Amino acid sequence: MVNQELGLIELEYTDSTNNYAMQLINDDKAQSGMTIVARSQGKGKGQRGRVWIDEPDQSLLMSIIVTPKRPISEQFVFSAAVAVAIANVLQKFLQDCIIHIKWPNDIIVNDKKAGGVLIENVLRGSEWTHSIIGLGLNIEQVNFPAHLPNAISLKIAQHKDYDHVQLRDRIREHILSSSIYPVAALRIMERYNDLLFKRNSSQKFSDQNGEWNAIIICTRQDGSLELLHENGEVIRYQHGQIKWEW
Repeated sequence: MVNQELGLIELEYTDSTNNYAMQLINDDKAQSGMTIVARSQGKGKGQRGRVWIDEPDQSLLMSIIVTPKRPISEQFVFSAAVAVAIANVLQKFLQDCIIHIKWPNDIIVNDKKAGGVLIENVLRGSEWTHSIIGLGLNIEQVNFPAHLPNAISLKIAQHKDYDHVQLRDRIREHILSSSIYPVAALRIMERYNDLLFKRNSSQKFSDQNGEWNAIIICTRQDGSLELLHENGEVIRYQHGQIKWEW
């Protein structure tokens, strides 16, 4: 179903709402604010090629197409603003829960992953023409695969049901507002780091050299995670260089 006035495309099923959005861009049919929502998707995209797993009608699965108002150098700031917008909405809906953002942009509720954001940017030459903001948020799901022991849904967190449409519209409104009226990068990063999961705590990571622990200091404006190692060395890592070990 297509609601032209709201710029909303509602699908029973798609392989990926991000793929659907990208096709609209490739076909020159995309408009800023256009949003694709699916009741279920077969190949939902996660970070680093992972697949987002959902059960039909139990998650919020949507992609929003926007025209960024930031310079190309602030792609991570844009991503951070999106994550902050989502976290701000959830803090109002889940008042008895603790909301965090896990680097780079997973949504954490009570120390478990409730949602993930995947942003795909379209660059044409030196122009940043579009961003596709893909969000998967566990709302009603109560059963998760054994290999996802750290997953949670809003229903598990608060023991109550949620109005999917109300939640969708509120999150969409805040994401679009953060895109249309961008806040200064410094303020966004301050808020992002206030919400940063495990900040100032020791966390286990791994890379090609094995597993190790480091204290999370902050995330920088370029998207790098600044860590304090046990030998006192401070190193910044880009996403993909290290793996978070739950």
